[in-house]
Amino acid sequence: MKLVLVSTLAVAALLTGCSIPTAPKALSSLDMPATRSSAASVANGRTVSLGIVYSPSTQANRDYLRHYQANAGSGFGQSLLDQPIHDAYVASSNPDFAVDGVKASLQRQFGSVTVYPDMQSLRAARPDVVAIVDTHSQLMTSRSSDIKVDVSASLYDSKFNYIGTAQGHDARSLSPVWADFGRSEEIVADINQQQDVQVRALQKFDQSLSNLLTRSTDKVSMIDHTTGQKL
Repeated sequence: MKLVLVSTLAVAALLTGCSIPTAPKALSSLDMPATRSSAASVANGRTVSLGIVYSPSTQANRDYLRHYQANAGSGFGQSLLDQPIHDAYVASSNPDFAVDGVKASLQRQFGSVTVYPDMQSLRAARPDVVAIVDTHSQLMTSRSSDIKVDVSASLYDSKFNYIGTAQGHDARSLSPVWADFGRSEEIVADINQQQDVQVRALQKFDQSLSNLLTRSTDKVSMIDHTTGQKL
């Protein structure tokens, strides 16, 4: 097998020459009432409808990932880098990966799951349960190889009273891939960990959601992740 050595210049060109963006700061989520739901447990199952709205932080994060992916797929860096490295950056920055994973977990627990563009549309639809989905990712840049992913879904009843929050988090700190010469295969393996971190965060979210749905709501603390404010 031929081992391709990739120089500092080549990797830095992809990360800096193509203006790879840094992760946006988490934004305040949608304002929701802090009133506790009186339900003894979270309604779920085939007959229960769930309405989803993505938080402002999720929308900003998806824009960031689209920009990250677009710049990794074009520009000056593409001509310098080994194709597998370029492909790894593109594959590991899918802007829909986190939200699709959260939605898939929710679909396993509820009868129908619908994403609404805003709170007004969701309120008009009157689903049985409401979920405010929040995602935040931090991927590699020219300044940092710290990778971090947070996903959550704060659940509310049909009257928009707070039920609880399912959460998933994972992080990894790597040696900067641009710090020295390295084999293409090694660099690709490091870049692929961006997606591995996302997968682990989603797995933890799925378990957190299952735990939330199988316990009494009086055992769920009223802590609020980024929601739980005045509507």
